[in-house]
Amino acid sequence: MGKNVSKLYYPIKQAIESILPICDEFVVALGDSDDDDTAREEILSIGSDKIKIIDTVWDIEKYSRGTENAHQTDIAREACTGDWLFYVQADEVVHEKYLPIIKAKCEEFLDDHEVEGLLFNYKHFWGDYDHYFKSKGWYGQEIRVVRNHPDIHSFWSAQSFRRIPDFDYVDYREKEGTYKLNVAKIDAEIYHYGWVRPPHLMMNKQKSLTTIHSNKEHADAIYKDRGVEFDYGPLNLAKKFDDTHPKVMSDWIAKFNWTDKLYDKGPLRTRANKLKHDKLKYKIVEWLEDTFNGGKQILGYTNWKVIRK
Repeated sequence: MGKNVSKLYYPIKQAIESILPICDEFVVALGDSDDDDTAREEILSIGSDKIKIIDTVWDIEKYSRGTENAHQTDIAREACTGDWLFYVQADEVVHEKYLPIIKAKCEEFLDDHEVEGLLFNYKHFWGDYDHYFKSKGWYGQEIRVVRNHPDIHSFWSAQSFRRIPDFDYVDYREKEGTYKLNVAKIDAEIYHYGWVRPPHLMMNKQKSLTTIHSNKEHADAIYKDRGVEFDYGPLNLAKKFDDTHPKVMSDWIAKFNWTDKLYDKGPLRTRANKLKHDKLKYKIVEWLEDTFNGGKQILGYTNWKVIRK
């Protein structure tokens, strides 16, 4: 699911390639992008007959507050067949080391219909490919494999899923009459690269997201005086990544060329607004989690019920 994904520096080709080996099919809902967006060509260059592209038109007035993302996800979901659906966003990539684990879990719970989804851990990369965040300001887990059931729908801004009987496809944020999915934990991570872009494209993405969640006028007003480049802030606030990236990301990572726009220490240079991980109270909570709770989040976001581990 996506619109203008190449213009906004989403690694959509890599996202698809990362899970394609364990998929029988892969459905992409491709929105009405600008003429200079090359996402279609990138997807087709994979050269797999498993891939099916559905052309869609976005309507952010009808599906406001980011729910067009969920609506588009549902379009792709309903075109899928099979027992399990593996959902990846255009900036989410799975390391090849996890594919056998994921496949085995799907087989293990195939006939256990109490399990409606699989819960993945997350690693949110920040600024470059050597830093990531794991703190109160970031969701540490999310559902990414769901059972192919007509009552299971994308939820909120396509971040998660819920069971919504007799859904009218109107309000993807309505909680009343919806149910958290029963999930099994899986020892696998989603690598989220949504915050690794050249600073000017990161700013473009922020404007685009604000437009989708509000409107263009609001986005223009917010970003009027924020310059053309996003300030990632001091990278020493993030954790250092010392492992390997997915193999499919090699060529993408080789394009990295904005080192001179990043800095390790000091105050924010151009960004006046603080994100959650910039704020002292969240740094304190993160320290408490790391020191006394084994790195696990305290009272973190949960849109699911864990029934199997």
